[in-house]
Amino acid sequence: MKIARFATPGEDPRYGIVDERELIVLAGDPMYSGYETTGERVSLRSAKLLAPVIPRSKVVGVGLNYHDHADELGQTPPEAPLLFLKPNTTVIGFGDSIQLPPDIGQVDFEGELAIVIGSIAKRVKAEDYRDVVFGYTIANDVTARDVQQSDGQWTRAKGYDTFLPLGPYIENELDWTDVTIETRVDGEVKQRESTLQMIHKIPELIEYVTDVFTLLPGDVILTGTPAGIGPFTAGETVEVAISGIGSLINPAKNRV
Repeated sequence: MKIARFATPGEDPRYGIVDERELIVLAGDPMYSGYETTGERVSLRSAKLLAPVIPRSKVVGVGLNYHDHADELGQTPPEAPLLFLKPNTTVIGFGDSIQLPPDIGQVDFEGELAIVIGSIAKRVKAEDYRDVVFGYTIANDVTARDVQQSDGQWTRAKGYDTFLPLGPYIENELDWTDVTIETRVDGEVKQRESTLQMIHKIPELIEYVTDVFTLLPGDVILTGTPAGIGPFTAGETVEVAISGIGSLINPAKNRV
């Protein structure tokens, strides 16, 4: 089942179940209120899709989690998951613009599968990971590559406003074990890989992350990007598609 967070003129953001070309409007945030419906339907064409979740406290990224991606960077895959954080102010939704700050050099796309946490998660065992997962969505972990290299750590490079498109939906029934991640820039395929190639799988990631951080409902874990990362510039459009979820499309523009 796909869940959208959306806006229509004159209304506060609402949630809906995606039913082909319509949204079945929910009475509240399904993470807290369940799936009670109002009886109203809204056309997808008339709705503005928003980021399906705004992380309550944190976004946890995982670096170098595909062998081919580590190879293209000339690095050895870490034995344990390599973690970093992105602030929730990086999050934007489907169709929103990635704003490129001036004078930061190369900015790269990184298409990823993202986990949306649905309950308080602390020291969760791998075998119990499903208990804390609300669903899955698509992410673009935008990275200022020159800044990352010059700073020697990742916080600023990953943390600019608008550097985490999420969406368009949360899919709560996804079999994540073998889905294809494909990233295109202006229609040209740049990344295409299956999650079969993930080094540290989702149960392991959740166990490892929640041993470090307590995750809150709405927090997000990014599961890493496959090979093929590369730059994009203002005026180009980045699309990340994941089978079973959909496509996340965002244009890029220079920050004013």
